[in-house]
Amino acid sequence: MTTKNPETISMDNTSTEEANTNELTEDDITLNYIENIETVIAGMAEEQKVMVAQNETGHLWKFKYGTVDVYVRLTGETDDDTLTVWSYVLKLPAKNEPELMRKLLEMNWLSTMESHFAIVDNQIAVVATRTVAELSPGEISRAITIVATLADDNDEPLIEEFGQ
Repeated sequence: MTTKNPETISMDNTSTEEANTNELTEDDITLNYIENIETVIAGMAEEQKVMVAQNETGHLWKFKYGTVDVYVRLTGETDDDTLTVWSYVLKLPAKNEPELMRKLLEMNWLSTMESHFAIVDNQIAVVATRTVAELSPGEISRAITIVATLADDNDEPLIEEFGQ
């Protein structure tokens, strides 16, 4: 019986072709995130009006959904980058702020799903954020849909009850 000596292969020296393939895959993932976001927004934006900005901090989209403006920010494509979706629903200061804060905290407990109410730029906003690590198209769609729907459903009642 003859045994062959196995070859030793170094995993530290990836070929140029493999490195280029990995880069293409990462670029494709970035394009997929952007394409997925734009597809979701295209299905939700009123009159297909969408503002888009891109700079060194990532991509930012703004669109109108019902009575609110919805913002979507993608900071990049690495696992540590983030997808953030938010929409403002009430300017501060507000009437009876202790009661407002209690109401928002109670809503955060059961009715906001993966989003939450927060204070951003001296306004009450509905916000959802998560890292890009293992982000699926379904999660992109869900985050945008939840924020847009909750903001649109709650802005007018909150303004009527607590607005100044």
